[in-house]
Amino acid sequence: MKMLTQLRTALLVLCSAAALAGMHMVNDAQGRAVAVPDAPRRIVALSELDLDAVLALGIKPVGATLGRGQGTMPRYLGTAATGITPVGQFASPVLDKVLALKPDLILAGGMPDAEMLALLGKVAPTVVSYKLGEDWQTALRRIADMTGRTNEAQTVLSGYQQKTSALRGRLGPAAGARVSVVRWNPQGPAYMLRDAFSSKVLADIGLQRPAGQDQAGIAHSPPLSMESLQRIDGDWLFVGTLAADGQASEAMSAARHSSAFRQLAAVRNGRMVAVDGSLWTSLGGPLAAHAMLTEVEKVMTSPSAPKPAVPKP
Repeated sequence: MKMLTQLRTALLVLCSAAALAGMHMVNDAQGRAVAVPDAPRRIVALSELDLDAVLALGIKPVGATLGRGQGTMPRYLGTAATGITPVGQFASPVLDKVLALKPDLILAGGMPDAEMLALLGKVAPTVVSYKLGEDWQTALRRIADMTGRTNEAQTVLSGYQQKTSALRGRLGPAAGARVSVVRWNPQGPAYMLRDAFSSKVLADIGLQRPAGQDQAGIAHSPPLSMESLQRIDGDWLFVGTLAADGQASEAMSAARHSSAFRQLAAVRNGRMVAVDGSLWTSLGGPLAAHAMLTEVEKVMTSPSAPKPAVPKP
């Protein structure tokens, strides 16, 4: 009997090992141990950061959620997102669409719904790649571990560090400028808070936030009225909408013709820049960070860039 029990135990161990062949264990952002493929081929990415990160790591997912507030993938990704099947909105993926893609790994960064995670886990190994509030670099390292691309992640991070270091040295008179980043909504403008994605990228090159906007938080302020428009001012003002068309875009266009908008110091000094809100005012990864730095370099370091009207203390 003892011998039979030992044989059964050995068989179970062998079966378990066979089931996990080509798999490895990871701890996701919620501390859950999950077995994932060593080299996943059919990834579904359920957030902008997940999508951005896997593309940066050289993987094209089979499916992804749409950009926040958009009917497409995030606009800044351009042709890199061509051919990726939409599976719904962030935090609300359509299970039938996910199931139809036959994924072998689901990245569900920032997913707050435990019931949805459990349902997704029945479709394929599902991992929470980041917690809300974590920086994109931490998320990238974790996603790289989950997808077997740790070397590629190190290359991406080294490239970012080199770019930020070089740009810091090229800002010249714009070094230390107070930069306002604003998402225009149908209800009015909202500035991004100190811990938002764009704020952290700007901090990496030594740029500051206006004092009135230097508040903790990963999202944005409530929409402001036109009477409070002065609160979005700064040495530089980067402003955009999530969608290229629609009510927010129309509201922003109307506001730009108002006297209150024209009286902002950034506007009067020629330092207001219209940007892609899906890049500057949402959650991104390494591709978004590089795109932001490229835009900053273009407008703030060119010989024709407006110089600060008042020297920094």
